[in-house]
Amino acid sequence: MARRPGLDARIVVVGCGIAGLGAAQRLVRRGFRDVRVLEATARSGGRVHTGRLGSNIVEIGANWIHGPSQENPVFRLACGYNLLDQEAMSEENQAVDVGGHPPFVPSFLSSNGRWLSADVMAPVIQLYTSLLDKCQSFHTTGGEPVESVGEFIRRELPKLAMQEWQDQPAAWDARMAFARTLLKVECCVCGTHSMDHVGLGAFGMYTTLPGLDCTFPGGYEGLIDHMMAELPKDIVSYNRPVKCIHWNESGSALPVRIECENGEMVPADHVILTVPLGYLKKHQNTLLDPPLPLGKKHSIQRMGFGTNNKIFLEFEEPFWEPDCEIIYLVWEDEVGLTDVVTDIRTSWIKKLSGFTVLKPTERYGHVLCGWIAGHESEYMETLSEAEVLHTVTQLIRRFTGRCRNPSSTMYTPNAVTSNILQPIVSTVHQHEPPNHYSP
Repeated sequence: MARRPGLDARIVVVGCGIAGLGAAQRLVRRGFRDVRVLEATARSGGRVHTGRLGSNIVEIGANWIHGPSQENPVFRLACGYNLLDQEAMSEENQAVDVGGHPPFVPSFLSSNGRWLSADVMAPVIQLYTSLLDKCQSFHTTGGEPVESVGEFIRRELPKLAMQEWQDQPAAWDARMAFARTLLKVECCVCGTHSMDHVGLGAFGMYTTLPGLDCTFPGGYEGLIDHMMAELPKDIVSYNRPVKCIHWNESGSALPVRIECENGEMVPADHVILTVPLGYLKKHQNTLLDPPLPLGKKHSIQRMGFGTNNKIFLEFEEPFWEPDCEIIYLVWEDEVGLTDVVTDIRTSWIKKLSGFTVLKPTERYGHVLCGWIAGHESEYMETLSEAEVLHTVTQLIRRFTGRCRNPSSTMYTPNAVTSNILQPIVSTVHQHEPPNHYSP
């Protein structure tokens, strides 16, 4: 078993998402002369995937740069390639610290077909956000009273609500229903089926960076294109799913052999594995030979991994106000603080927590992006686009069918339905979804 020395070492990177690209880019910059990237699909970028809805771009994969400041390596790359607008790159924008709760302008739609007042709903956001901040504190203080974030919210929120809202009993049901919506939103934020799966003590491990979330005017894939342009031509081999990585071998010319599904064997001195966690959880027993040590296998299995889906809907004319940035869906017939539905087959759509309004309109048109996580979103993946469109259309008809928006314009169910031009349903596992609670 012989290794080639220093910069002549043969290094294979498995996966051409942004992690694999970043690894290859750094190796090439530092002078390594024999670097190859194996990508299972026909494209680079992984979960960074910019698509089109008509003539407008949409981010099927990663959407925002969360915490666009100098501590964020993605932000530094984007600035270096001049991919952001001047506002996003300004020192003022980088200095804003919102604690993970960007101040999006919300609207609140009820399943009873009415707009809910921001004055009535804002106290729910404030109370809920304070409880999330409390959840994060247990990571450093310890003494968790329950195991999960979901349990803590269900235990504490009604008690605090009774104290703070006791003089407003008429708003109780709507507010508690909205609190349930926020739990569903948090499933998207955390990429989990339920907040009952998120440990209370570990919740505070996630660190937010300063800066107001920003997007790429030309699409997130511009970052991938610029990174690829810095790599040698033909460094990436596409359509090369890896079957098994044989490592620590004795008797071979090189210590690692990467076996591809097409039978190709790629020898290497070193391999960098950048596959998604979900793939590793499913294939770790066959992907590596010999297998990983038992402790590492247990760690991989204990790490959570959920599903988060986007649904894009384009409208000829908006039914929301010009300044609206997020539309929350409040199911007033739901009782109890839970973030799962009782019957996935008939009620999966109730896990859809709301829509973000893609801004600016000049770039995206009148487009909403719906968010749905959990087993409900996995069930949605089994349906056809026509079935999803029909269900979402009925949802919008229900929530807007007999309500007036703040400008007092009536939207009938037929008008709203006919305005939907085309849905795109995209699956993005552990995608970075919106952090939005501040009114």
